[in-house]
Amino acid sequence: MTIYISTGSIKNKSIQQSIDYLSENGIKNIELSGGQHDPDIFQKLKSYKNKINFMLHNYFPPPKVPFTLNLATLNDEIFEQSRKHIVNSIRISSKLEIPYFSFHAGFLIDPNPKELGKKITSQKKNDENIATKVFLERVNEFANLGKKEGVKILIENNVINKQNLKTFNGNPFMMTSIKQTENLVKYLPNNVYILLDLAHLKISSRTLNFSASEFLKKFDSKIKAYHISDNSGDLDTNDVVTKNSWFWQYLKKDKAYYTFELKTENTNIIKDQIKMLRKFIN
Repeated sequence: MTIYISTGSIKNKSIQQSIDYLSENGIKNIELSGGQHDPDIFQKLKSYKNKINFMLHNYFPPPKVPFTLNLATLNDEIFEQSRKHIVNSIRISSKLEIPYFSFHAGFLIDPNPKELGKKITSQKKNDENIATKVFLERVNEFANLGKKEGVKILIENNVINKQNLKTFNGNPFMMTSIKQTENLVKYLPNNVYILLDLAHLKISSRTLNFSASEFLKKFDSKIKAYHISDNSGDLDTNDVVTKNSWFWQYLKKDKAYYTFELKTENTNIIKDQIKMLRKFIN
């Protein structure tokens, strides 16, 4: 089993500094997520060939001008930015011989980039049926590109907490519930899968009052990889997992990869997390 560590846990460092920090501490499987814009990032990543296994995720490589990546947007400018970004990420993945590229399911709103992961300002939600339709059309476009480039596509489930549900008087995010996920999965091309974020699922299931274990069982055949961290069930805090974390009995060992998204930079703690995952999976 291949276990990655997300660079999202490393703060105030360039992408290359984050890679070097992890690799110098013995971590050679790295998921690249967000960070600071670097116009030479492709050449820098090439320089690590045969030394480090990379996975590209969502908002990577980060653009020069920040924007909110949203494939369900009804705003033409935001979609064009999102389209260019994903096309570029798929092509970089292909050139680096990375077999997967993942991005988040869409939003029914267009949050300010500075608000992501924080409290989002109230705004009018787009119609979910229309947003789902355009999202699926766009996913199909990227699935076709992925087939040409030899890259499979993964879609990550979003997270809805009680504060956002109250702010928007409803759910502004796609792929947070069983029903929403069903409405997407049945139309996905055969080279498009789910990247299941366990921390997101924990919060969403409590907010929307559904069974997280039922979700995992229902979509197991479509789940290709996991994002792993824990939280109290209220906010997505990327806490370390423990032997008492809720999901252990549901994890499968046949997935393509497993990524820890943790708020700690302590590589000793990170290595202990990897050991724990291997123990429970095996």
